[in-house]
Amino acid sequence: MEKLPTIAIIGAGNVGGNLGVRLSQSGLEVCFGVRPGKSIDALLGRCGPGASVTSPAEAAAAAEVIFIAVPAAAAVDAARSLGDLAGKIVVDCNNPLRWDQGPVWSPPPEGSLSAAIAAACPGARVVKAFNTFGAEFHLDPTLPGGPIDVELAGDDPSAKATVAAIAERAGFGVIDAGPLRSAALLENLAILWIHLATVGGQGRTIGWRLLRRG
Repeated sequence: MEKLPTIAIIGAGNVGGNLGVRLSQSGLEVCFGVRPGKSIDALLGRCGPGASVTSPAEAAAAAEVIFIAVPAAAAVDAARSLGDLAGKIVVDCNNPLRWDQGPVWSPPPEGSLSAAIAAACPGARVVKAFNTFGAEFHLDPTLPGGPIDVELAGDDPSAKATVAAIAERAGFGVIDAGPLRSAALLENLAILWIHLATVGGQGRTIGWRLLRRG
């Protein structure tokens, strides 16, 4: 039987919480990393049997794949606080933005949030993924005709393959969007989704899926 990776999810808000529910219900071992004193008993009650909770640093130390699902402004510091991440797969699920009558992409000097995390965590195998749709789809990837797509960007083919296998196990489609420099494109794709879903009036039930004719 294929060995499934152990997963830490740093953050238990709408995105991290729903993603943890989805992954754990898909048979993956998930540990939420949350600050001491924060109770997520209700969230754990929605998860599959392989879900647990501990401190962020302990969750990251025990995991092979670490999902960062915190507010974008805190993502780099959150990743840096986890200790030595060399060799670990770090999945950036976040989007740097500000609001000016709608969402505006607001990247750090490194060019994307993923690039900033990579710079802050030498040796980490950073993958941009799970950032181009709303939290509702992290819980349920269903769209008419098939699942929503998870676009992946990263420089490590093996890391991307592992994240792709996790996504597919949980029922998502997968699109390889190229190297980590494409993280900036995926952040902009997310900004477009947020615009359409909010000020664009389309609502949060829309999603991206790559289709082929014939």
